[in-house]
Amino acid sequence: MASLNDLLGGLGSLLGQGGQEGQGGSLISVAGQLIDKAGGLQGLLNILQQHGLGEAAQSWVGSGANQQVSGDQLGQALQNGGLGSVVQEAAGKLGVNPGDLLGQLSQVLPHAVDHLTPDGQVPQGGSGIDLGSLASLAGSLLGGNKAQV
Repeated sequence: MASLNDLLGGLGSLLGQGGQEGQGGSLISVAGQLIDKAGGLQGLLNILQQHGLGEAAQSWVGSGANQQVSGDQLGQALQNGGLGSVVQEAAGKLGVNPGDLLGQLSQVLPHAVDHLTPDGQVPQGGSGIDLGSLASLAGSLLGGNKAQV
């Protein structure tokens, strides 16, 4: 299995960029956009649950291991949940194929959700997310930090 650094580096190849921080930041930014457009973390989790990825999404929130999903599974759930345009727009801005972006997001999104739910619970509150928290996730993933994220 490829490490997340390898996956982020792979996106760099797709983007034709050299710096991993920009790549990880781009992926984290897209994850943040998905959460925002879904009406917050709970909204995104609801969409995933309603469209066949509930068990996987719950594992991302819980304290156990994160269940993997494929880019195709994630794409189907996001499309059916009304978030397909976010993926299309992000892929266009990044100059990558939406399928390739979904493959990368299927690796990063579980970490983002896990990072935003450190106590195994979805935080109560508004739809806003702590972008600083997601930025620190990108830093820890790219910095080779072995700490649990």
